[in-house]
Amino acid sequence: MKKITIKTTLKKILESPKSEEVLIKYGVPCVSCPMAAFELEELEIGKVAKMYKLDLKSILEELNN
Repeated sequence: MKKITIKTTLKKILESPKSEEVLIKYGVPCVSCPMAAFELEELEIGKVAKMYKLDLKSILEELNN
């Protein structure tokens, strides 16, 4: 998978094994939100992190390792 950036969509991120665990660990609510299922192709990790005041730097670091 290509490097995950602030512009990477949740749909792309969730294609990678174990990425869901990382998103849950950092409290990304979209993973368990039934309504987000309709928006995964459009939701970018950077926007989600900003919206929910999440530690984007740590999330990206762990997803890319």
